[in-house]
Amino acid sequence: MMQPQDGGDHGLDAPPVIQNLLTQTSQAQQRVQVFLDSTTPYTARRWGATAALLTLFMLRVIFGQGWYIICYALFIYLLNLFLAFLQPKFDPSIEADLAEQDVEEGEPGLPTSASASGGFGKSGGVGLMSGMFGTPAPSGEEEFRPFIRRLPEFKFWLGATQAILISLGCTITRAFDIPVFVPILVLYFFILFGITMRRQIAHMVKYKYVPFDLGRKQRYGAK
Repeated sequence: MMQPQDGGDHGLDAPPVIQNLLTQTSQAQQRVQVFLDSTTPYTARRWGATAALLTLFMLRVIFGQGWYIICYALFIYLLNLFLAFLQPKFDPSIEADLAEQDVEEGEPGLPTSASASGGFGKSGGVGLMSGMFGTPAPSGEEEFRPFIRRLPEFKFWLGATQAILISLGCTITRAFDIPVFVPILVLYFFILFGITMRRQIAHMVKYKYVPFDLGRKQRYGAK
């Protein structure tokens, strides 16, 4: 009779401890989030601190003569973040493919780009899939659509900073120092960088958008 009661007492003592731990964790997360929110306006300072961390990591790799695979993985991840930062949230290539699908399936109306160019008739209608990615209905003239990034600047910075901090943490131990042939990694990274950036620049030229604020409004398909 007494043993189940003692076990029940221990069970009653456990939830407050767990609850206290969860409360402290939640408060810590809130403090971190408040700090991150307070750094939002300071773009140059944020990226300056990230550049300092990246420099510290590179010095650690150079003088430590190791962790090349960690360095390679970090730069591949940063490249993926940078590409997402350059890409629009609503990809015009996908929009064009859906518009072509409308025409192939015989849907009434025309895609926005075709209507603007005056092809396939002058009904001025919109296909079934047109406008699905936030494209407004075609009008007499091109309507301004602001460039919305696939990856916002703040999330780009946060992801890059977290990745660099994790990479720095990996340099604490030699367990992550996997032997690799460094010239091959460097050559492969530059080849991958060249191919991906060439593809991204071609995409920007084809659909006429600039992912940077140059002090003037950008127009899709502007003549």
